[in-house]
Parts: sequence; structure tokens; C-alpha cells
Amino acid sequence: MTARAADRARYDRATAHLEAPLALVDLEAFDANAADLVRRSGGKPVRVASKSVRCRALLERVLAKDGFQGIMSFTLAESLWLARSGFDDILLAYPCADRSGFAELTADPKLAAAVTVMVDDPAQLDLIDAARGDGREVVRICLELDTSLRLFGGRVRVGARRSPLHSPAQLAQVARVVAERPGFRLVGLMAYEGHIAGVGDAVAGRPLRSRAIRLMQAAARRELAERRGAAVRAVRSVAPDLEFVNGGGTGSVQHTAAESAVTEIAAGSGLYVPRLFDNYTSFSGRPAALFALPVVRRPGVGVVTVLGGGYPASGAAGPDRSPVPYLPEGLKYDPQEGAGEVQTPLLGSPADDLLIGDRVWFRHAKAGELCERFASLHLVEGDEVTATVPTYRGEGHTFL
Repeated sequence: MTARAADRARYDRATAHLEAPLALVDLEAFDANAADLVRRSGGKPVRVASKSVRCRALLERVLAKDGFQGIMSFTLAESLWLARSGFDDILLAYPCADRSGFAELTADPKLAAAVTVMVDDPAQLDLIDAARGDGREVVRICLELDTSLRLFGGRVRVGARRSPLHSPAQLAQVARVVAERPGFRLVGLMAYEGHIAGVGDAVAGRPLRSRAIRLMQAAARRELAERRGAAVRAVRSVAPDLEFVNGGGTGSVQHTAAESAVTEIAAGSGLYVPRLFDNYTSFSGRPAALFALPVVRRPGVGVVTVLGGGYPASGAAGPDRSPVPYLPEGLKYDPQEGAGEVQTPLLGSPADDLLIGDRVWFRHAKAGELCERFASLHLVEGDEVTATVPTYRGEGHTFL
């Protein structure tokens, strides 16, 4: 029996008393992935990206481990909810325009002390001040450096369109605005290199493309290391008491951790290891989060139909954004139908061994987005479910 076949048998036994569709997290794999992130971070603390987990119980589990410190959140409403739940080091990684949230933040000393908000434009400070009302708490601020690689005089750009602050001088200019403005305190700097951390460099069946990605990423790492170091020096000349410099992501942990200017690493997807993280030479993880769909039809030889399945991930539309049938091995989508809203046909010889009511296990393309489809996660240890915990959705929250 292969390791994957053994996992399938184990998951089927553990969840036999539950109705599918359902989602699980294999705690042995989750913990092993967490340990690997800590190993790769080389002694620098790992800040957990909550968007890639979306489950308070699992955030608590990983933050109780040595080597992890703090949360990187994705909305202000989520940040405030987590702070009220007892988390006390929350970096909101994206600018927002939540006026009511800022009114709450600036009126509550506990919230203001726990949450750091992202800024890359003085206009965002204006919005916060306009939302204050009677709130007078000092707002903790983090600036974001644009990490994109710009070639040929800026005519070619590689990387996500995030912050407008690309040069150390631009960053220092906004740092001075924050430092001189009452009601704000500059405490951090973030630079997320998504074109390195979030792009696999070993694309199956595409050796030339994979080599091109590796060459691009090597050049981008060299350029960013130099520019990030200069940016940190420029910001520290304005705010010498800067508390943290955050960088990296699951796919670049060890490379980013090697930069002396970086004080902490961000990662989250590496805990669940969804399918988009299969194509990396820098690390390999164990799939920890899966979902099961029940077989409800057998339309013919080599075909079964499962209930549901249309759970695409965000990003540019394409086949890599769909979940992948994982267990049993050898199933694939019908190219004419793909993953359906209510039902999904699957093709392949393993279909002939599946009966009505059997389960097919899938891996989602991205990490935390799986939790927007399920109200709970069943935590599996060995061949039994040892706990069932709510996702954000199961607690009544869909922040985005």
C-alpha cells in the first residue's frame, strides 16, 4: 500500500461517522509543516498569516509552538475580533478603509496596543483621523515596501502591484510624515516578495519555464536584498526604535531569513500545504488540509459523480485554481465540465472501484480559502477525529 493509499484508508476510517462534504486537518502533517517553517526561518520568529489558516483553534495551536510569534491578519474587522479573543500581536497586512473599525481601534487602549495597521500613502492616515470621533489612542503603523523587480528602466515589472513605495527614499518620506503626525507611531516595515515566495519554480512538465522562473527569482532576491536593506536603514534614520521588519512567505522562508535587515518571517500556507505549493525546489511539505465529497452517481465505466466541488481559488483564472482530486490516486476532471457548482464528474480507472456513498478526497488550490466553504474542520490524529473546531465561517465571520 502506498503512503497516499494508507492516508486515504486512515481518513476514511477517522471520518466514517461523519457526513460528507467535510473538511479535515491532519494534525501530524500540520505540526510537521510548522516545524519545517521554524527550521527554515533560522531562528527568526515566524508570524502566521491568518488568511491561510482561518481557524482560531489552529492559530492558537501553532502560536503555542516555539518559533512562532504574532499574527498577520487580512482585514481590520478580523484584527479587532482576534484582539478581543486574546491575541495580542496582530499586524494588519493590507491597507483598509473601515471607518467604523478605526473608530473602535482608536477608542480602545487594548485594541490599539494589539493591532498594527498598514499604510503606504498619507491619505490613509487622513482616513483614520477622520474616523476617530472621540478616539484618541495612538495607532501603530507599519509601512509596506513594494518588492517588485523592475527591469529595463521600469518598462518591465515582475511582482504584485501592491505598495507605491518602491525606493528607500519614498519609504523614508512617508516615514517622516508618520513620525511627525500626532496620534500615530511607526513601529514596523513589511516587504512581501510574492513573485518569489508565492510562485513555484518547478512547474511539472515545463522545464524551460521552471528554469526561467528560477533565474528570475535569483535576480529578484539579489535586487531586493540590497534595496530592502537600504530601505530599512532609511526608515530607521527616521524611526530608530522600529520594532520589526517583516518579509518572506512560505516559498522563500530561508532566503528571506538570511537577510540581516529582516527580523521576522511571514508564513501561513506552509501549514496546510495546498496544491499550489507542490512546485517548489526550496522546500516540500505534507498536505495537511483536505476535503471530502461523496460519490452520488456512477454514470458509466470509468466515471463517478461527486456532490459539489466548485471551489475555485482566487487569482488569475486557470486550471491551477481548481481543487485537485487527491485520493484515490488517478482521478481527474472531465475537461468539458471541470469542478461543478453542485456536482462534479471525475474520470479514471479508480472510479470503477468507488461505490455510491464512498468519498473522494481533494486538495484546495490555496490554503485558507478552503475554510470559506466549510463551517468546521475535523482534526485527525492517527485514524480518529480528536476534535472538531469551527472555521471563521463556522463562528459567523466572513471577513472578505
